[in-house]
Amino acid sequence: MKILFVGDVVRQAGCDFLRRELPNLRRFYGADMTIVNGENAAEGNGILPGSAELILDAGADVITLGNHALRRREIYPVLEESDRIIRPANFHASAPGRGWCLYDCPGKPRVAVINLQGNYLLESHENAFDCMDRLLKEIDAPVKILDFHAEATSEKICMGLYLDGRVSAVIGTHTHIQTADERLLPGGTAYITDAGMCGVFDSALGLAPEPAIRRFRTGLPTRFESVKGPVRLSGVLLEVDGKTGKAVSIKRVNVDG
Repeated sequence: MKILFVGDVVRQAGCDFLRRELPNLRRFYGADMTIVNGENAAEGNGILPGSAELILDAGADVITLGNHALRRREIYPVLEESDRIIRPANFHASAPGRGWCLYDCPGKPRVAVINLQGNYLLESHENAFDCMDRLLKEIDAPVKILDFHAEATSEKICMGLYLDGRVSAVIGTHTHIQTADERLLPGGTAYITDAGMCGVFDSALGLAPEPAIRRFRTGLPTRFESVKGPVRLSGVLLEVDGKTGKAVSIKRVNVDG
């Protein structure tokens, strides 16, 4: 089966471009399902019910989130109700929503989509490695896809190697810059350090560069701003053997506006 994963969607520009391009991408690649990270989809930060609805309407089957998942309280009821929008599983147990879900593709094996947040420089309640060990005892699905939303390249690589042969894919998100290290690990797990983003490419991670530069120069609090310009959608296309759960291939995907 083929699974299309799209990196962090950034603000309205990213949402609009995703709505325009995702249906075409699904048809072009013959994707059986699509996973989209939407934790930066709202203007400002986080995700709102409207931006979540837009991503689902564009063709996402599952939305994963990250460290900004709970920034907007308006999304809390949606997280509680929806079985297609997940936040990191290693948040505190009192956090709204769930950390993984099961998705049934017609005529295809069941897919478990899992969301974890890294430990380094991010506020995770439970150690990501321990949390994943716990979840793998609970989840019964031949295909398992992990969105590992983490800051450090080293932590992402270690998670990939730790889970090699136990999940179908470990896809890194959060840093918004697509890496060129996509590979099949020896045990059959597909891996990439970061899938990239869907947002204005000539920018500071999808935002106006001037405020970001000012913050780096002064260390003072800064309000980040949206920016206009050509958008790039980045992600990966996975091919997975549905019987064994092993990855067959992983390919980077980029679409420029």
